[in-house]
Amino acid sequence: MIDRIAQYLGAEASSLLEHQSKTISKEHLHLPGPDFVDNVWAASDRPIPVLRSLQALYGTGRLANTGYLSILPVDQGIEHAAGASFAKNPIYFDPENIVKLAIEGGCNAVASTYGVLGAVARKYAHKIPFVVKINHNEFLSYPNTYDQIMFGTLREAYEMGAAAVGATIYFGSEESNRQIVQVAEAFKMAHELGMATILWCYLRNTAFKVDGVDYHVSADLTGQANHLGVTIEADIIKQKLPENNGGYKAISSKENPYGKTDERIYTELTSEHPIDLVRYQVANCYMGRCSLINSGGASGKNDMAQAVRTAVINKRGGGAGLISGRKAFQRPMAEGVELLNAIQDVYLSEDVTIA
Repeated sequence: MIDRIAQYLGAEASSLLEHQSKTISKEHLHLPGPDFVDNVWAASDRPIPVLRSLQALYGTGRLANTGYLSILPVDQGIEHAAGASFAKNPIYFDPENIVKLAIEGGCNAVASTYGVLGAVARKYAHKIPFVVKINHNEFLSYPNTYDQIMFGTLREAYEMGAAAVGATIYFGSEESNRQIVQVAEAFKMAHELGMATILWCYLRNTAFKVDGVDYHVSADLTGQANHLGVTIEADIIKQKLPENNGGYKAISSKENPYGKTDERIYTELTSEHPIDLVRYQVANCYMGRCSLINSGGASGKNDMAQAVRTAVINKRGGGAGLISGRKAFQRPMAEGVELLNAIQDVYLSEDVTIA
């Protein structure tokens, strides 16, 4: 297994598989493991039914009872338009095929819309945990706008048997204050109903692109987004893999000061190595008490290698898994299953260890 993983990593194999972090010590992290719910969540204020839902998430699929998560998310029919998302593979216009892919791919859960999961709930809600995405960026209004609006109720998600709900907040946007309040209220109700909560902690602001560099994927900014997410009691954080650092410093100026930072973030708590950048994201999730799952990103060339690379970086940084959609469903189902299994193999490999 490790030889195959190294082959996918190519020239980066040594750097990614042998790196030992000298930033935030792994000894300070709450690492994924078979007893993660007992060791971490049992002491929290989460209601007992939420603990049961969390255990269902961690206890399903090929990664069952490892503490790691492999989730198939397919909400792109709204977020990116159904035609644009499913034209490559039209079978996924049918919700049942989305759920079948998650099951055959050995996933811990399937995350999708009220409509998708509700259409097949009686057949599948007891076979794989459902994560109902409760808000979306509606992408039909003209001109296009970017805002997350609620698409249903928590009662609907509960009644279709969902184990968890998911939501997105566009941190840094003009709408973020309203979104924070809405999602915090929704997560509180989800917990009262016994469902776990997953937050897509995304940044969105045109000012976050400076001199050709996109700081939407900066470790310092995404780390703070994570910290806001766990503050409103998200149980699991979904975040993009960091690609750079120094967002606070790049955006802030004497004329337009932005946020607060500390130079030690860049000199002691992180390095330029991608594993150390993820480690900072994990630290902002209460040192791993709340699981960090990184997104798989858009489908393109070398999807398998890119997915394995992301999984290695996430696992060695202290993260808890991947949530990968387009790379899996925008290809024939057998190939999608193969890709999901390749991701899971990283977390099953005893040779891929915490850095």
